[in-house]
Amino acid sequence: MLEISTSILTVEQENATKTFYDLEVAGTDYYHIDVMDGKFVEKNTQEKMYEYANIIKQMSNIPLDVHLMVENIKENIDRYIPLSPSIITFHYEACKDKEEVRKMINYIKENNIKPAISIKPNTSINEIKEFLPNLHMILIMTVEPGKGGQKLIPETIKKIEELKQYIQKNNLDTYIEADGGINKDTVDLIRNSGVDIAVAGSAIISSNNFKEAIRELRML
Repeated sequence: MLEISTSILTVEQENATKTFYDLEVAGTDYYHIDVMDGKFVEKNTQEKMYEYANIIKQMSNIPLDVHLMVENIKENIDRYIPLSPSIITFHYEACKDKEEVRKMINYIKENNIKPAISIKPNTSINEIKEFLPNLHMILIMTVEPGKGGQKLIPETIKKIEELKQYIQKNNLDTYIEADGGINKDTVDLIRNSGVDIAVAGSAIISSNNFKEAIRELRML
């Protein structure tokens, strides 16, 4: 069954606590925390997302799915360790070399958090295949990170399919998450390509009924 990680990026601060509660009641599987530094991507959401993650941690047991779109990976990992997120994802493109990729994976693991790598639409999965045995998850960006309201890039579906085939062929226990432009019109593409977790933001947050929006994405 497709799991849903709800991006809370567009949640209004005055309604944040109620929205997070409503998302839990609606059955989201994860809260997706989009951490942006204004350098790796244009937006800067660091303080807002940290505040939201703290609020969620105090009121909910739904796991945090932290997506770091930042240049300084370790500093941001350190900031979120005390919140005990389920998953911390960092970008392959933010690392200066493959040795840094390995160090970040190991550092996340050492802190009892599941490590994940994300790649942008133009990054080939060949770049990250060697890391798959040590990763809990790969996050495939189906839009360019850091810019809201984009449509899903169709070419990324082929990348997901290729990754899924590689994982199955090599008997790996690595999950695939997709993020960007996912809504009720595109979710079938995502599901059929072999994705395990779909990130959805506005498709849920902008809806009048969170539970129904999540149900439509899961197709229960």
